[in-house]
Amino acid sequence: MKMIETERLILREYTLGDAPFIFKLMNSEGWLKNIGDRNINSTEDAEVYIQKNYLSSYEKNGFGPFLVLLKETGEPIGSSGLYKRENLEHPDVGFAFLPEFANKGYAYESAQAVMEYASEKLKLQTIVGITLPENSSSIKLLKKLGLSEIGTYQYEDGEVLLLFST
Repeated sequence: MKMIETERLILREYTLGDAPFIFKLMNSEGWLKNIGDRNINSTEDAEVYIQKNYLSSYEKNGFGPFLVLLKETGEPIGSSGLYKRENLEHPDVGFAFLPEFANKGYAYESAQAVMEYASEKLKLQTIVGITLPENSSSIKLLKKLGLSEIGTYQYEDGEVLLLFST
């Protein structure tokens, strides 16, 4: 199992045992507002989602999202990682945190570690990022990570997002 450590955080690959956390995260206000409803209505739905989208990505792409835990307590607080979308040439960096852990620098700390991992371990030259045009905190974070706005991207549901790239 791949793992990354930062000053305050541990990032590790998801397991099916993380379904209760995914259920909580994907039904949080910020997730629903900025990422969208993934119809995760039970921990069983969350297990299916983890299997289909996360575990399969590790197998197929050699990367995927990481569960972000506080190093001090082991408490899961968010998600940060790389996603390979069908209609995007390069992997995109993504992050989401429970509301009580927002605005504490965890998203930047974890996403920066993911970017370093992508560059150093995976030897990826280009990483992109996508976000809603009104999600100013994600735009700010993507820019802080060194990505620049390069245009728009149409998500599979037809929604138009801003596209950033290294």
